[in-house]
Amino acid sequence: MEAYLLDWANLLIRWLHFIAGVAWIGASFYFVMLDSSLSKPARKQDEERGVTGELWAVHGGGVYQSQKFLLGPVGEPLAENLHWSKWEAYTTWLSGMGLLAVVYWFGAKTYLIDQQVMALSETSAIAISIGFLVGGWIVYNLLCKALRGKDSLLAGIIFVLVSLSAWLLFQLFSARGAFLHVGAMMGTIMAANVFFQIIPGQKRVVAQMRAGETPDAEPGIIGKQRSVHNTYFTLPVLFIMISNHYPMTYSNEHGWLVLIFIMLAGVLIRQYFVLRHSHRASPALPAIAVVLLLSMVWYLSPARIEIDDASRVSETQISQIIETRCVACHASQPTQPGFVEAPLGVVLESPELILNQAERIATTVQTKYMPIGNLTGMTDQERAQVAQWYAQLQQP
Repeated sequence: MEAYLLDWANLLIRWLHFIAGVAWIGASFYFVMLDSSLSKPARKQDEERGVTGELWAVHGGGVYQSQKFLLGPVGEPLAENLHWSKWEAYTTWLSGMGLLAVVYWFGAKTYLIDQQVMALSETSAIAISIGFLVGGWIVYNLLCKALRGKDSLLAGIIFVLVSLSAWLLFQLFSARGAFLHVGAMMGTIMAANVFFQIIPGQKRVVAQMRAGETPDAEPGIIGKQRSVHNTYFTLPVLFIMISNHYPMTYSNEHGWLVLIFIMLAGVLIRQYFVLRHSHRASPALPAIAVVLLLSMVWYLSPARIEIDDASRVSETQISQIIETRCVACHASQPTQPGFVEAPLGVVLESPELILNQAERIATTVQTKYMPIGNLTGMTDQERAQVAQWYAQLQQP
């Protein structure tokens, strides 16, 4: 019953995380587009009211006019009914932490720890996980304060920081867990930017406007900087959110480097769209991103296996490997703690069932996606034998 309830918790929290993430990213993308697309007010009286930019848009059968007041309206009170974009961010982060707890903390032995990478206890693994999330924000925030006004240098150092974190996490956790924690660290930075910098700064500015004071420009400058960082983190974080379904991206001895290349491609694609809003986009940006992604497709492509009689693997050998390493989970009645039914309904209790799932077995075993967390201790030699067996099946 416990495993069944955990599956439901996983599903429902994941759904909430997805919904909140769509709302947060949608709002973020919209305001980046709006800010980048503003033009000088067409009417002089709007300029006199304090309007610094405006955008006319059409959507859903209506025409909309958006106006930006950098320091609030001149000669008139600020509207009481202000919309604040914050709960989307908070809900996304909180649901993400809930999902992290359910899957990677509660199931640390299965999903977070890989004994072949580092022999961690569950308590140590969870402590390291939390440390990366908190420490990532602290280091990032200190860098932002220390390098105020040096945005290009700051961006370069943040990239190095994220890359170093990816490499280090791959030395500590399972490949899947390492990927996820890079995204969780970046997502924590994004949410903390909203909670600790953007929203408090906006509240101070609004309070000054309502008091009839000239707003301090500093909170706006800081908020703008953190919003820019958040928008460039977005596509890499989204990739990491879906990457656990594609083990060929992380189950590689240089998985951390693969992640860096794919994240860089995401940043370049996001930069293209940011510049496109102000009609300054260069097609070189997505072109470089495509080259990076294609280079990863080539790099991760499976190696060709040479077949000879001396290295042939028998069905009996494969059945023994599957029985020893896989059937604890992939059985009609799993014996592995935490599993109430075979994952994805894949049962491997007979040679016929194994043969029916040959391609799936070969792919998941070669990428080290299975056995999950390598709980049953499958060796590299056994993985090679599975690959050899599948290559034999492909012979005419």
